[in-house]
Amino acid sequence: MTPREKGAATTDARIAGRPVPVLMPEAGEIFVLLVGEAPGPRGADKSGVPFFGDAAGRHLYQVLTRIHAVTLPEAVNRMPWDGAGFLAAGLRPVAHGVALGNAFDRCPTDNGIAFRAPLRSELEGEENVARLTHDLHALIARGLRGIVTLGRVATKTIDVVLARAPQLSVIRHAVPHPSAQGLLSMAPDRGRGARMSDLQESWMVHCQQMIIAAGYPADRAGALP
Repeated sequence: MTPREKGAATTDARIAGRPVPVLMPEAGEIFVLLVGEAPGPRGADKSGVPFFGDAAGRHLYQVLTRIHAVTLPEAVNRMPWDGAGFLAAGLRPVAHGVALGNAFDRCPTDNGIAFRAPLRSELEGEENVARLTHDLHALIARGLRGIVTLGRVATKTIDVVLARAPQLSVIRHAVPHPSAQGLLSMAPDRGRGARMSDLQESWMVHCQQMIIAAGYPADRAGALP
């Protein structure tokens, strides 16, 4: 998942641009895959874990902890939400029944300094589609029921993958990107007069509902708000 500002640069170090693998439980069933756009320059690019430290990823992890789909180390609550800090402290989330990944598995950059959005040619190229298809097959073997995409880029990419290699047992749900732009797109009248905290909470409730609709067991999640 990435910041929406094109050309945003990291403030602490160069963009590594290394592949960030899917986060999944070591054992047991995996019911739902959550897919973002790409690792962010100050988040997953540094932590090596999807969404972990990405600005918008905080809201997703709040949802996942609410429904007992992820356990975060207690120390995370006492630290800035920052991928490099999490890596230095040896912190890593533990997933339960869900997997987390990205449409493009590395932070896109042309010069190692500035982030740019992933290109359609990168997202829909043979190598990336093959990677996503391989990951899907591995997750289906562990019981995958559905996919939740976060934002239009992730949704379009996953739809391309599913069109090329249909997976009839898997359903796809979409939620807006949890960036400010995505949150405003959910609100009546483009969010005019709305408080950002209210929009964030509405997004989290909607995301939780879509994760359950995609196949995450409701009895694990507890009662919906």
